[in-house]
Amino acid sequence: MSAPKVNSLADLQELRRVLREAERVAAAEAARTQAEMARLERERHLFARSVGPVVPLRPPARAAQRKLPPPPPEPRQRQRDEAAVLAESISDEFDVESLLDTDAALSFRRRGVGPEVVRKLRRGVWAIQAQLDLHGLRRDEAREHLAAFLREAVRAGLRCVRVIHGKGNGSPGREPVLKNKVRNWLVQKDEVIAFTQARAQDGGHGALIVLLRPSSSP
Repeated sequence: MSAPKVNSLADLQELRRVLREAERVAAAEAARTQAEMARLERERHLFARSVGPVVPLRPPARAAQRKLPPPPPEPRQRQRDEAAVLAESISDEFDVESLLDTDAALSFRRRGVGPEVVRKLRRGVWAIQAQLDLHGLRRDEAREHLAAFLREAVRAGLRCVRVIHGKGNGSPGREPVLKNKVRNWLVQKDEVIAFTQARAQDGGHGALIVLLRPSSSP
């Protein structure tokens, strides 16, 4: 900012007046600022006297954060599958004669099932809805096929099925290898409530007619 030009005594007097006014304004502003600072200081001291000594809080100590490895996944599906296999397992060592009554025709009925059920099963009152042929299978294969067949039959809501174990004509000594095995396996399955040797037209002594427990599914 350039200084104003002074050409006469009047101009000089006006300049002095302007300078004095500027000094007065500056002094008044400084006084207001000082008064405000003094007021804030008084309020600070008043607050300190009211609340007493103040101790700053220490920052909370943070425990070292360690990232723990996630727990290993539980093989629940595999456990369920294994449990299902165990529940469906059938043993070759099971002694059917020591627990249940059978007759000469290899008929069987679960305890609580009346003898008339076997008689009706033998007469063909229940229609055969599905069959499983175990011819040519080894013992372990036959056992697995039988368990799977019964499981699917119950799931489908079937009541009467036929299991063909063979007459043993092609076996060494012409002995039906699977005949007693199939009977023992069937007795171990809870879904089987009765079975009997098939009629001649249904396979005779080479097959069994099996009655399954009613499905609990709606």
